Amino acid sequence: MSRRRDWRARLKDQRANIYILQHPLKFTLQVLRGFRANQGLLLAGAVAYYALLSIVPFLMLVVVALSHFIDPVELLDTLRRYLELLVPGQSRPLVTEVANFLQDRQLLTWVLALTMLFFSSLAFTVLENAMSVIFVHRVAVRRRHFLVSAVLPYCYILALGIGIMVVTLVAGALQVMGSESVWLFNYKWSLGGVSGALLYLLGLAGEILVLTSIYLVMPVGRLSIWHGFVGGATAALLWEIARHVLVWYFSTLSQVNLVYGSMTTAIVVMFSLEIAATLLLLGAQVIAEYERVGQAGDGEPPAQPTGDTPPLARG
Repeated sequence: MSRRRDWRARLKDQRANIYILQHPLKFTLQVLRGFRANQGLLLAGAVAYYALLSIVPFLMLVVVALSHFIDPVELLDTLRRYLELLVPGQSRPLVTEVANFLQDRQLLTWVLALTMLFFSSLAFTVLENAMSVIFVHRVAVRRRHFLVSAVLPYCYILALGIGIMVVTLVAGALQVMGSESVWLFNYKWSLGGVSGALLYLLGLAGEILVLTSIYLVMPVGRLSIWHGFVGGATAALLWEIARHVLVWYFSTLSQVNLVYGSMTTAIVVMFSLEIAATLLLLGAQVIAEYERVGQAGDGEPPAQPTGDTPPLARG
């Protein structure tokens, strides 16, 4: 049975690859039309809004939990460095709020902790619902059990917490390495540059891993690891380009401080999350159209989304 499934999957992939190579522009237009039919920008806005609600309580819970095992200063420094990959230029205000909460962590009660945990899970819940809209052809065949949908966000929170701990430990080791130097060809070479490059690559690898896991786990049904990795790597590279453009824009052309004043941080973070969510869901739309092309008959164009997609609140 497994061999038959693998053979069918390879046949669909081959059919999709041939179609895309023969009609690259047509496939691109299908992706954009499907994204528009699924109201992709509206979905991205919902994901970004709930991500904005979730990011601060999530970071607070993670820092409070990990501060029992890792030096809080080192933990906050790691968060500041890698939050720049998600919210360029605005990591310092977020880390400051987390640090203030860490100083008053004795005020954390079980009720407050559970409330913060619930708000931390909202972004993942909405993201799963957005994926069900884009992968509606899968939902029509197989629905996910509601208990799985309820537990999945908390599993992601736990996995990301463990990931932050591992990244903090590895980053600490790389920083120690950066303070060292080696003698080679009668010249003293500092390892600071190597350490900085490895720290950036560590963050990029973590970014690709998280995006790949989202493409693999969030939609209903099965997706090959290779397809998930390609989607995650592509989305990560596109986001890196967009992130550098955002950094340049906010540092040179933007007058957002004059317009929004004290709300600047929230607006900039929201805008960054909106772009990131758009790229994430656009990557999911590419995968969905790829699957539709593979499932279509030989020489037949794939069926287009009709816009009759399930509402966002439906799991």
